[in-house]
Amino acid sequence: MTSVHQPDVWLRGPIEGIDTLLQPIAHALLQTREDVHHIMEGFSDDWLWKKPAGRASAGFHLQHIRGVIDRLFTYARGESLSESQLQALKQEGQPYAGHDTVAALLALLDQQIDRAIAQLKQTPEESLREPREVGRARLPSHVAGLLFHAAEHSQRHTGQLLVTVSVVKAAHGLS
Repeated sequence: MTSVHQPDVWLRGPIEGIDTLLQPIAHALLQTREDVHHIMEGFSDDWLWKKPAGRASAGFHLQHIRGVIDRLFTYARGESLSESQLQALKQEGQPYAGHDTVAALLALLDQQIDRAIAQLKQTPEESLREPREVGRARLPSHVAGLLFHAAEHSQRHTGQLLVTVSVVKAAHGLS
Protein backbone atom coordinates (compact mmCIF):
# COMPACT_ATOMS: atom_id res chain seq x y z
CA MET A 1 0.00 0.00 0.00
CA THR A 2 1.37 3.38 -0.97
CA SER A 3 0.95 6.26 1.40
CA VAL A 4 0.24 9.74 0.11
CA HIS A 5 2.68 12.32 1.42
CA GLN A 6 1.01 15.34 2.93
CA PRO A 7 2.67 18.62 3.79
CA ASP A 8 3.40 19.26 7.46
CA VAL A 9 0.34 20.18 9.48
CA TRP A 10 1.21 23.89 9.59
CA LEU A 11 1.11 24.00 5.77
CA ARG A 12 -2.41 22.52 5.55
CA GLY A 13 -4.19 25.66 6.68
CA PRO A 14 -5.80 26.86 9.88
CA ILE A 15 -7.44 24.54 12.38
CA GLU A 16 -11.12 25.46 12.55
CA GLY A 17 -12.24 27.21 15.72
CA ILE A 18 -8.75 28.13 16.94
CA ASP A 19 -7.59 31.74 17.25
CA THR A 20 -4.91 32.80 14.77
CA LEU A 21 -2.37 33.37 17.54
CA LEU A 22 -2.89 29.81 18.80
CA GLN A 23 -2.62 28.14 15.38
CA PRO A 24 1.14 27.37 15.72
CA ILE A 25 0.46 25.58 19.01
CA ALA A 26 -2.35 23.50 17.49
CA HIS A 27 -0.23 22.73 14.43
CA ALA A 28 2.72 21.58 16.56
CA LEU A 29 0.52 19.34 18.72
CA LEU A 30 -1.16 17.75 15.71
CA GLN A 31 2.25 17.30 14.06
CA THR A 32 3.45 15.60 17.23
CA ARG A 33 0.56 13.14 16.99
CA GLU A 34 1.27 12.31 13.35
CA ASP A 35 5.03 12.03 13.83
CA VAL A 36 4.76 9.87 16.94
CA HIS A 37 2.38 7.44 15.25
CA HIS A 38 4.71 7.19 12.26
CA ILE A 39 7.80 6.73 14.44
CA MET A 40 6.16 3.95 16.46
CA GLU A 41 5.11 1.85 13.44
CA GLY A 42 6.48 -1.67 13.83
CA PHE A 43 7.83 -0.99 17.33
CA SER A 44 7.40 -3.90 19.73
CA ASP A 45 5.95 -3.62 23.22
CA ASP A 46 8.98 -5.66 24.31
CA TRP A 47 11.26 -2.75 23.39
CA LEU A 48 9.31 0.08 25.06
CA TRP A 49 11.46 0.30 28.18
CA LYS A 50 14.89 -0.32 26.64
CA LYS A 51 17.32 2.52 27.32
CA PRO A 52 19.91 2.69 24.54
CA ALA A 53 23.21 4.11 25.81
CA GLY A 54 21.48 4.66 29.17
CA ARG A 55 19.16 7.30 27.71
CA ALA A 56 15.41 7.58 28.19
CA SER A 57 13.24 4.79 26.81
CA ALA A 58 10.61 5.17 24.10
CA GLY A 59 8.01 4.43 26.78
CA PHE A 60 9.28 7.37 28.84
CA HIS A 61 9.05 9.75 25.88
CA LEU A 62 5.49 8.65 25.09
CA GLN A 63 4.42 9.09 28.71
CA HIS A 64 6.29 12.39 29.04
CA ILE A 65 4.89 14.00 25.89
CA ARG A 66 1.35 13.25 27.07
CA GLY A 67 2.14 14.31 30.62
CA VAL A 68 3.77 17.61 29.69
CA ILE A 69 0.79 18.62 27.56
CA ASP A 70 -1.58 17.65 30.38
CA ARG A 71 0.35 19.50 33.09
CA LEU A 72 1.09 22.69 31.17
CA PHE A 73 -2.46 23.01 29.86
CA THR A 74 -3.67 22.54 33.45
CA TYR A 75 -1.47 25.43 34.60
CA ALA A 76 -2.68 27.51 31.62
CA ARG A 77 -6.24 27.09 32.95
CA GLY A 78 -5.00 28.50 36.26
CA GLU A 79 -5.35 25.15 38.06
CA SER A 80 -2.99 23.18 40.25
CA LEU A 81 -2.04 19.62 39.42
CA SER A 82 -4.27 16.88 40.80
CA GLU A 83 -3.02 13.92 42.79
CA SER A 84 -3.46 11.69 39.74
CA GLN A 85 -1.34 14.05 37.63
CA LEU A 86 1.38 14.09 40.29
CA GLN A 87 1.28 10.29 40.46
CA ALA A 88 1.55 10.01 36.67
CA LEU A 89 4.57 12.33 36.77
CA LYS A 90 6.27 10.08 39.33
CA GLN A 91 5.59 7.04 37.15
CA GLU A 92 6.96 8.45 33.90
CA GLY A 93 9.50 6.01 32.52
CA GLN A 94 7.90 2.97 34.15
CA PRO A 95 5.33 0.58 32.79
CA TYR A 96 2.12 0.42 34.81
CA ALA A 97 -1.41 -0.78 34.17
CA GLY A 98 -2.89 0.94 31.14
CA HIS A 99 0.43 2.64 30.36
CA ASP A 100 2.52 -0.33 29.31
CA THR A 101 1.97 -0.99 25.60
CA VAL A 102 2.58 0.98 22.43
CA ALA A 103 -1.14 0.93 21.59
CA ALA A 104 -2.17 2.15 25.05
CA LEU A 105 0.42 4.93 25.15
CA LEU A 106 -0.53 6.12 21.66
CA ALA A 107 -4.23 6.13 22.58
CA LEU A 108 -3.49 8.15 25.74
CA LEU A 109 -1.42 10.64 23.73
CA ASP A 110 -4.21 11.00 21.16
CA GLN A 111 -6.76 11.65 23.91
CA GLN A 112 -4.52 14.27 25.50
CA ILE A 113 -3.93 16.07 22.21
CA ASP A 114 -7.68 16.05 21.54
CA ARG A 115 -8.28 17.65 24.97
CA ALA A 116 -5.55 20.23 24.28
CA ILE A 117 -7.07 21.17 20.92
CA ALA A 118 -10.48 21.51 22.58
CA GLN A 119 -8.93 23.78 25.22
CA LEU A 120 -7.25 25.91 22.55
CA LYS A 121 -10.66 26.39 20.92
CA GLN A 122 -11.92 27.77 24.25
CA THR A 123 -8.90 30.04 24.86
CA PRO A 124 -9.66 33.67 24.00
CA GLU A 125 -6.85 35.84 22.66
CA GLU A 126 -7.30 38.34 25.49
CA SER A 127 -6.33 35.64 28.04
CA LEU A 128 -2.91 34.92 26.55
CA ARG A 129 -1.04 37.50 28.66
CA GLU A 130 -2.73 36.50 31.91
CA PRO A 131 -0.17 35.48 34.52
CA ARG A 132 0.01 31.89 35.68
CA GLU A 133 2.13 30.06 38.24
CA VAL A 134 3.93 26.79 37.64
CA GLY A 135 4.47 24.06 40.18
CA ARG A 136 4.85 24.09 43.91
CA ALA A 137 7.52 26.78 43.59
CA ARG A 138 4.88 28.94 41.87
CA LEU A 139 7.28 30.02 39.13
CA PRO A 140 5.97 32.88 36.99
CA SER A 141 4.60 32.33 33.50
CA HIS A 142 1.52 33.27 31.50
CA VAL A 143 -1.12 31.48 29.45
CA ALA A 144 0.67 31.94 26.11
CA GLY A 145 4.01 30.80 27.53
CA LEU A 146 2.55 27.63 28.98
CA LEU A 147 0.67 26.70 25.83
CA PHE A 148 3.67 27.42 23.62
CA HIS A 149 6.02 25.46 25.87
CA ALA A 150 3.70 22.44 25.82
CA ALA A 151 3.87 22.43 22.02
CA GLU A 152 7.62 23.07 21.89
CA HIS A 153 8.40 20.48 24.53
CA SER A 154 6.27 17.85 22.79
CA GLN A 155 8.18 18.47 19.56
CA ARG A 156 11.53 18.21 21.37
CA HIS A 157 10.62 14.84 22.84
CA THR A 158 9.24 13.66 19.50
CA GLY A 159 12.72 14.21 18.08
CA GLN A 160 14.28 12.34 20.98
CA LEU A 161 11.74 9.53 20.51
CA LEU A 162 12.73 9.27 16.84
CA VAL A 163 16.39 8.75 17.76
CA THR A 164 15.60 6.26 20.54
CA VAL A 165 13.24 4.20 18.38
CA SER A 166 15.71 4.24 15.45
CA VAL A 167 18.53 2.95 17.65
CA VAL A 168 16.37 0.24 19.25
CA LYS A 169 14.99 -0.89 15.89
CA ALA A 170 18.50 -1.00 14.40
CA ALA A 171 19.66 -3.13 17.34
CA HIS A 172 16.92 -5.60 16.35
CA GLY A 173 17.82 -5.59 12.67
CA LEU A 174 15.08 -3.20 11.56
CA SER A 175 15.43 0.16 9.93
